[in-house]
Formats: sequence, structure tokens, C-alpha cells
Amino acid sequence: MIRRFAALSTTVAVALGSLTFARSLQRRASRRLLEAPRIGPDEAGLAAGLDAAGGEIVRLRARDGVGLAARWLPADPTDPSWTTDPREAILLLHGYTGSIAPDIVEYAPSLRRTAGVLGLDFRGHGGSDAGPTTFGFLETEDIAGALHWLGQRGVHRVALFGTSMGGISALTAVAVLGDGQFTGADVDPAAPRDVRPEPRPAIVAVIADSVAPELELPVASRLPGPAPRFLAARLFDGAARTLGGDPRATEPIRVIGLLEPLPILLIHGYGLNAHTWDAIALGLSPRYRSIVLDQLGHGLSDWGSHSDYTLDARARAAEPAAMASSAPCTRRLLLSFKAC
Repeated sequence: MIRRFAALSTTVAVALGSLTFARSLQRRASRRLLEAPRIGPDEAGLAAGLDAAGGEIVRLRARDGVGLAARWLPADPTDPSWTTDPREAILLLHGYTGSIAPDIVEYAPSLRRTAGVLGLDFRGHGGSDAGPTTFGFLETEDIAGALHWLGQRGVHRVALFGTSMGGISALTAVAVLGDGQFTGADVDPAAPRDVRPEPRPAIVAVIADSVAPELELPVASRLPGPAPRFLAARLFDGAARTLGGDPRATEPIRVIGLLEPLPILLIHGYGLNAHTWDAIALGLSPRYRSIVLDQLGHGLSDWGSHSDYTLDARARAAEPAAMASSAPCTRRLLLSFKAC
């Protein structure tokens, strides 16, 4: 009897020890999820590209006071028939790994033909102050600070352009902050009566490149083992306990229906196709017109040359489908939603 009790006690102790160890591993892994690399591995060779881009290095503050680094590039139109408006700007937002530098080099030269570009380092990235990486949960505060900075410079209309986590954060920010069309929503009821802050710019469009409809999907794709989605869910459970709120509450699939009637362009990521967004399309209002396309080399589309994957080439490929609003969509190249 004593031996059986001793064996049972040992079994219970081992089980409790294993459970404690597993929970410790989960906490450590969840903390690592919130600690993204500040600088990406490919950024060391971008100095020449950043120098060519030029612009102004600026410091600003997030809505909650965190210090942020950014680069402002004034509009530089190459088309003589296009006149830029100093009251319009594009806010460029980077992904999980590294700073805004790669996006400045890749996208800013094309974007600034249309409007000035503010490339923002989220908290914990690039030259910004320390902070966790939260997939839009706190990055919304960073975007609010950037919009305030643009408003101080006389900008009235802003398009958000985000890649990967930046695209997710852009969609989250519109859902949380609003698009700025109703100025009363941004009024501070405790502010002095005779002090009028600069109006917040209106968000007029969102481009979300290489975003997943659910936050667990990209994390699960990088986890080993037989149940990566289950493990990803446990990591976000731990992150939610650390943050005091769950980033999954504002993931794209949950907030996309709140953005009407904002024009939205959703671009699927590498190794995926437009079917990634089928569930999103079901949550959209019938007032949205959906253009469902696969990028070259994905889904049902043909392969293209290397030059077909530049920003300009992708825009040219999407334009015919966007113009054919009355024709049924039979090809898949990328997925966009535009208000009717």
C-alpha cells in the first residue's frame, strides 16, 4: 500500500512538474512573440537606397506617449500632367521584422509620385522607443500619433499602406480610431473651450499587402509539430494575458465589416492566393464591389518574369480588372474591395 501511494505521489509530482514546465515554456514563447527583431537581417545593405530616397528624419509621439522615429519624403511627381496636393499624404507601415527602411526603399519611390510619404517605425522597431510588437493592438497608438503629426503639417487626407503586420495594423487602426470623417468622435470633452487642436486627417483608403485574415495563421505556419494552429492559439493566449487585451479581437476577419465605405485593397501574400480572403468577402456589405484576382504565379494566374512583381507592375496588372466594374471576374490576380 505504501509503495503504491509512493508511486502515485511520484506520478502526480512528475505530472505537476511537467505542467509547470509547459506553462513556463508557454510564457517564454509568448514573450518572444511580442519581441520582434528591431532591425531586419537585410537592412545592412540598404544605406545607399535610403540615401537615394532622401527625405527628413523626424521624431514624433504615439498617442500614449511612446517616442517614434519616422522618415518624411515630400511628393516627387514624375508625370507633368499630375499635380500633387500638399494636403494629401501616404502613411507607410512595415511588417513584423525590422524597421520601415526596406519599405522606404521598395515602395516610396513609386508612392511619392502621388503624394508625400511618411514611413513610420512602430514601437520596438528601427529608431523608435522600446515596446512590444502586438499586431495592431498597440500599433494603433503609433498610427494615431503619426496622423496627429501629419495633421500638424496641414495634411487633410491620408491613405494607409501597410505590409504584413503593417497592413493588419492599418485595418485595426481604422476600426478603432475611425476614418476621421466624423470630427466629433475625436473631440476631447475635457479640453479647454478656447483651444482647438489641429484636425485629424481623414483616412481615405487602405492598402494591406501580404496580410492574413486571422493572426494565428502566419504564426502557425512557422511553428513545427503536428498541431501548429493549436500552439499558435496558446501563444496568443499568453500574449493576451501579458498585454491585458487580445490582439485577435481586432484581426482583419473581425473588423473588415466595420470599415464601410472605405476603399480597401487587400493583396495576398507569398504562397497564397485570393481564396485566402474568401471568408472576408462573406462579411462585407453588398454595397462593396469585389474584384478577386491572383497575383502572377499564384492560384490560377500565369507565372511572370521578375519585373512583373514590382509595385508598378502589380498596379498595371490590377488596373484593367478594376476598370471593368460591370464585367464578371474570371481571372484571379489579387483581391480588392472598393465601395460602389
